[in-house]
Amino acid sequence: MLEIRFFATLREGRGQSIKIDFISGITGFEVINYFKIPETEVSIFLVNGFHASLEKVLSDNDIISIFPPVGGG
Repeated sequence: MLEIRFFATLREGRGQSIKIDFISGITGFEVINYFKIPETEVSIFLVNGFHASLEKVLSDNDIISIFPPVGGG
């Protein structure tokens, strides 16, 4: 099982967190593609609280946190 946590605008239509079945060999790229999130909308990608590349192969029971770019002014 993977727990995917969404932040800020990425929560729209997805909620705060979703659990999905673990698939051996799944990467961060595949997770964001599964949720139809363009790579350009991912500013921070954390695995178990640590910065990770979207190329990282995930492990069962990982907690993924995805943050969009933040704008302000």
